Amino acid sequence: MYIRKSEMADLPALTKFYDQVVDYLYENVNYPRWEKGVYPCEESIKQRIQKGEQFIGCIGPFVAGAFVFNEDPAGDYSVGEWKQNLKEGEYLIIHTLAVHYSFYGKGYATEMVNFAKKLAKELGYKAVRVDVVPDNYPARRLYESLGFSYAGNKDLSRNFEHIPTFCLYEFDLTKEKTVFD
Repeated sequence: MYIRKSEMADLPALTKFYDQVVDYLYENVNYPRWEKGVYPCEESIKQRIQKGEQFIGCIGPFVAGAFVFNEDPAGDYSVGEWKQNLKEGEYLIIHTLAVHYSFYGKGYATEMVNFAKKLAKELGYKAVRVDVVPDNYPARRLYESLGFSYAGNKDLSRNFEHIPTFCLYEFDLTKEKTVFD
């Protein structure tokens, strides 16, 4: 998988990618509780591309995965039971990570998370954090299998009626023996 920052030219392909992912989730189990046309949507993707926060993973000409990577917790991360006492700006957060269903089971989610960890370390950040809908068991297993520490199930004051709390995870980049694939 080739992973890179998205460009505005990627907007149509990313919009189609996330729409297909959400359609698949609707037909199966919508673990992240995404809403088609609400989030992720063309406007949110466009904003993330403009800010340099949207990443795309391609297999040849196909969008196999995507994620957002930024410093914005989009809520109150101070409530987390973090192992590291860090200020905003000392960690990066993975948002909206998805793999196209036709590429499930090939390790691409792991590849994207490891890419994010490596990039954050290269940029001098101390941790990578993520929040997950509590019953999104595939995502929780992914982050736990990649060495993320659980930091509690907390209300992040996002005011989402259908998602009152989120499971928080953190990967400590300051450990000497951090290994990246």
